[in-house]
Amino acid sequence: MPIIKRPAPIEVKRTRGRPSAQCASGASKLLRVARDMFAKRGFHATSMRDIARAADVDAALIVHHFGSKDAIWTAVLDQVIEQTAEMIAQTAALRSAQMTPGKRLEIAVTLLIAQVFREPDFGMFFSTAATEEGERLDALVTRMVRPYHAVFAPLLRDAAEADEIVIVDVDVMCAMLINAITKTVAYSHLLGKFSTLPQDAAKFQSAVLTTALNMLGVPGH
Repeated sequence: MPIIKRPAPIEVKRTRGRPSAQCASGASKLLRVARDMFAKRGFHATSMRDIARAADVDAALIVHHFGSKDAIWTAVLDQVIEQTAEMIAQTAALRSAQMTPGKRLEIAVTLLIAQVFREPDFGMFFSTAATEEGERLDALVTRMVRPYHAVFAPLLRDAAEADEIVIVDVDVMCAMLINAITKTVAYSHLLGKFSTLPQDAAKFQSAVLTTALNMLGVPGH
């Protein structure tokens, strides 16, 4: 009986871009490491080799997944946007909720703080990225900062117009509040030099929320 030889499998080369399902978890880990590196060092001071070393992989794997350092930075931003999309949508929906403006604002702040505690490096990533100029800063502002400002600032304005809080300028308050919350959590290791709260995540989150609402003067706080 003649032996039938099976044809050799055809190797399909995958183009660079979004990773396949088989390597999605690996790509996600690389993005986490890259985000941490970009947050602590900034884009220019971080190399592909630095990311590979921190992730304990070969630099060629990063090239395989993303292609370039610019591409992995953009992928990190994509990941952040994906992770905050639900929080932004929930904040936007509050504008039409049947409750007082002060209560809407309270829930919005609660949503923001919960998100920041889920992803505590957001504040450090944004503060470092905001020191850059050019396309990366434009992308950060256009794709993340403006969309959130567009849903959060109106809640501040509504509460102020209802005399439930007192603010001098909506945009200044919006920027100060967001920065205060995100950086307090991102740099909790500094706070830990003076307070034991960062050692207990639940108590720390409760303290940040109560403090933020007290600073705003939200009714009942």
